[in-house]
Amino acid sequence: MPRKKETLTLSVPTGTKAALDAIARRLKIFWGNNPSPSGLVGAIAQGKLEVGQPFGLSAAQVLALRQAIRALVDAGQLEEARSVITLLIEKGNLKSPMRQDLMQQVSQPMEGWRIQLDQLIEQQQTFHLLYQNSQGRMLEYTVRYAEVIFYEKRYYLQIWCDETEDSQSLPELQHNRCFRLDRIQSIFPISGEWRGSFDTIEVQLEFSGWLARAYEPKPDDISNELVGNMRQVTRRITNPFWLIREVFRYGEDCVIVSPDSVRDSFKQKLRSLCEHYE
Repeated sequence: MPRKKETLTLSVPTGTKAALDAIARRLKIFWGNNPSPSGLVGAIAQGKLEVGQPFGLSAAQVLALRQAIRALVDAGQLEEARSVITLLIEKGNLKSPMRQDLMQQVSQPMEGWRIQLDQLIEQQQTFHLLYQNSQGRMLEYTVRYAEVIFYEKRYYLQIWCDETEDSQSLPELQHNRCFRLDRIQSIFPISGEWRGSFDTIEVQLEFSGWLARAYEPKPDDISNELVGNMRQVTRRITNPFWLIREVFRYGEDCVIVSPDSVRDSFKQKLRSLCEHYE
């Protein structure tokens, strides 16, 4: 029995039928060999096609997806990262600098190093690292110990290496380095002794004000004691860069007590900051 159909007569401006034909052809909606505007209307009514304002992303959604891209790249899930980048480019309504940065990422080969790093670390295998820093300079390192560590918003490769010429850290920690995973250019195993640990120093901190009771212990804390209205914390650190960033956030409620080398480094940062505002 023939299927019953309803008749709908439309009055549309000149050129509208041709436009509907083009849309039906693009969506492969045909009646016989010809594009079918009637089929197009039916698909919309049945919910098979969405109409209205183009799909877009809010600023908060764009930020969340950019963080997801970093996490996926760091985890070695490159195809998934590429899919999210493409979604952002197509639907993010991005400003030019961010859009160009994402387009550059998706157009270049994306190497995933996380799996290989995890294997080398588990095997305690010394390896050679080629790294491109933020200034575009290629640097080479002989890695004798490494861990993939989460700092602030992403994972980093932290290593103990032979090379110290370009280190700006304290003399006691100049063999320790920290690198972004997405700037690694190559990794390959070499013969040599696996060190088994980083160099460390102990730092004493004092927290006052609201932080004296609000401070949350960190995994590297050795001791943590509330003395009167002051919290005294001793922590073992491998990289003063991250400690100084943390202390900056705490402001006047946190003081580096010792050692003098870390304390002086922080004071120099404060002086430089003040000079920018004179």
